[in-house]
Amino acid sequence: MGYLQIYKNWLSDKRLNSEAKKELESVKDNKEEIEYRFGAELEFGTAGMRGLIGYGTNMMNVYTVKRATQGLAEFIKSLGARAMERGVVISYDTRLKSDEFASAAAETLAANGITAYKFSDVHPVPMLSFAVRELKTVAGIMITASHNPKQYNGYKVYGEDGAQMSPEDTAKVVDYIGKITDYAGTPSATIEQMKKLVKPVPAKVDKKYYKELKKLTLSKKAVKSCGKELKLVYTPVHGSGYIPVTTILKKIGVNATVVEEQTKKDPAFSTVEVPNPEFKETLEMGIKLADKIGATVVFGTDPDSDRLGVAVKNKEGEFEALSGNQVGILLLDYILTRLKESNSLPKNAAVVKSFVSTGMAKSICQKFGVTLFETPVGFKFIGEKIKLWEKDKSYTYVFGFEESCGYLRGTHARDKDAVVASMLCAEMVCYYTSVGKTVYQRLQEIYSEYGYVLDCNVSIPFKGLNAMKDMNAVVNGLKTSPAKEFDIYKVSVMRDYSANVKTDIATGATSEIGSPLTNCVYYELENGSFICVRPSGTEPKLKIYFSVKSRNKAEAEEALEKMQSAVKKLLKV
Repeated sequence: MGYLQIYKNWLSDKRLNSEAKKELESVKDNKEEIEYRFGAELEFGTAGMRGLIGYGTNMMNVYTVKRATQGLAEFIKSLGARAMERGVVISYDTRLKSDEFASAAAETLAANGITAYKFSDVHPVPMLSFAVRELKTVAGIMITASHNPKQYNGYKVYGEDGAQMSPEDTAKVVDYIGKITDYAGTPSATIEQMKKLVKPVPAKVDKKYYKELKKLTLSKKAVKSCGKELKLVYTPVHGSGYIPVTTILKKIGVNATVVEEQTKKDPAFSTVEVPNPEFKETLEMGIKLADKIGATVVFGTDPDSDRLGVAVKNKEGEFEALSGNQVGILLLDYILTRLKESNSLPKNAAVVKSFVSTGMAKSICQKFGVTLFETPVGFKFIGEKIKLWEKDKSYTYVFGFEESCGYLRGTHARDKDAVVASMLCAEMVCYYTSVGKTVYQRLQEIYSEYGYVLDCNVSIPFKGLNAMKDMNAVVNGLKTSPAKEFDIYKVSVMRDYSANVKTDIATGATSEIGSPLTNCVYYELENGSFICVRPSGTEPKLKIYFSVKSRNKAEAEEALEKMQSAVKKLLKV
């Protein structure tokens, strides 16, 4: 059936709500818009689904949410009555229609006889992950589009371990979803079902979450000495991090000044261009407040509070936004330092990072005698490592991070946790203050000790219904004719993660990478740098990562410019 006919079918469906009917009628003369809305179905992948808010099969709306939830319900019913009784936890952030979508998901589950625990107010990703584990539910649903622009929303599914659902189970859910062709035909719950099966998440879950986080503090003495006088600015950027971040900082004794204008639950995120704390512009109001009160550090969390952005004053007294990689190595160095100083660093300690994150982590882990593991992009893979080590006791997880501002210490959650990261960064500031340093000074010491590494990533946007297909084609093209150099920087090894094979460029010898499959090409360069190309799993963007090892910043920036030019020429985009 063509997209125009599907559009007409939706428009003539008497079950369509008035908002949908009005919106769809408004685009009746725009064939391109109709094709975008109905020319495809919103893809449900291993990270769930994410898209523009609006009506159509290719957009985020109450009908696509109910259809996805019905697919999840069918999967849960296939597991038996006990799984249905255990149920699903549902959380949501401050985005447009997040609460409405969460309620629609709860109703659909109830209509299928499945228990649904729904948070009564916005809660971040890590607290949803924790609640799944604490309530021992069979799954979790998070309504969020993370750090995407305001026009987006999304739907993420979690497994019983609190990590995003495994690829194997996701495939089963996707199969059930694909069989549902009538978007408006999902069952509606009766009043009795709603009363019996839709329940609030108990208040004790939040209390236990904070209790677990307090166990992870590393510098109580330093916090006690300067926490109350600390000048630190925090902004939730209109997101779900406001209550949990300020609560945990208060509980450990750290003073934080909040950007009041950005505490409002504003689905338009009207004070920022994009609610992504990776960008200095997003932290601008926090930086202005910091200058006003004389603070040296600014924190910011994204709408679902799984990412933490940090800005610190440099030696010139100006605020500098740290990259996710820089915050990652600062936290890694701090955590391992404090564990060692307190004689509590496990002998089998392990750190996990995504393979696109900074190469500097390897040197830091080697110094402390800690094993470093690399995984594909996606925190669920870090969660899988935690789950494995809890079973076989081969390693003890101490920290995990991704360059996209995602960090996790502790095993209370199985996804990025900006709440615990905020707590750790705050006490890290206290710790360095207590020994007469700033965080920025410690970062420079790390560069002096391990050598300078410049980490950078570039995103190339793709448009249209075939965006994902076109991006994958670009990456696939790199595998057929392996690059041997990027300007003056020679390639030593090429990793093809889609085939789990790495190739020695000089000899042609191949071996297994030992990693889950994902469409990605990774070039190890002879000087210890790397370049990686992969399609984003959540946005129509081709992502290119550079980790440039050099003697100093100036040389690294020069090398980066040459590498970027060479990559651009190779990709022809």
